[in-house]
Amino acid sequence: MTFFNKQNWRGKLHEIIYEADTPLGKLFDIILLILIFLSVVFVMIESVQNIPEQIYTYLYIGEWVITIFFTIEYIARIITVKKPSRYIFSFYGIIDFLATIPLYLSFFIVGSGALITVRALRLLRIFRILKIARYIGESNKLIKALRDSRTKIFIFLFAVFIIAIISGTIMYLIEGEESGFTNIPISVYWSIVTLTTVGYGDIAPVTAFGQLIASFIMILGYGIIAVPTGIISAEYTRSSINIDTNTQACNNCNEVRHSDKSKYCHSCGLALDLDEN
Repeated sequence: MTFFNKQNWRGKLHEIIYEADTPLGKLFDIILLILIFLSVVFVMIESVQNIPEQIYTYLYIGEWVITIFFTIEYIARIITVKKPSRYIFSFYGIIDFLATIPLYLSFFIVGSGALITVRALRLLRIFRILKIARYIGESNKLIKALRDSRTKIFIFLFAVFIIAIISGTIMYLIEGEESGFTNIPISVYWSIVTLTTVGYGDIAPVTAFGQLIASFIMILGYGIIAVPTGIISAEYTRSSINIDTNTQACNNCNEVRHSDKSKYCHSCGLALDLDEN
């Protein structure tokens, strides 16, 4: 009772669900991770043919237990924040919703003709694997690195696209329809496959000049692969050089990544300590 005199039940629940710096918060995250992995395993096992019907029954019951747990979690996340829409329409909020509703939707889609649709909806449970990202601290740095480098990556991809069009057009002129380069789009497709070092082999140059150009494209492809890796690595290294942060989340806007000594949310300005609100 002493604890609840200091903060209300919503604050306590918010601390358990959204943060991982407390024993209960860590336990909650561990339970969620275990249930996520179990759910994904259930989905994969259900796709196996000719397993005993009793196994399907156990999997169905287990999936309902997990679904109910995640339904409670989803509702709890909504009621413990002051602005529920910030969570509901956030990336993780949408993922949580998509991972929870498939079994419920199966009640509204009936009839043998809809069995394929129900099966597809139930596969949405695989989205639960994306919930893991919020419990891995380093994922925030990776997401930030990808976000900060998006302009450079876009320019790089645009340059690669131009190279693919030019090289594909050249190969179309050199090889022609006799070698399988029947049109420019097909030739550009070959160029992309070659640049990315995939090399399906469905189309290949036969002339000496065409093979020479293809060799340059292959070598260029190895260099191209290293460029986005370097861009993201540089941004990741830069984002890693910062002050120590914790998992404390603002119960007003759900903003995280606060420094260990922060007293107020750096996004909305609300006091992180509920006693000061």
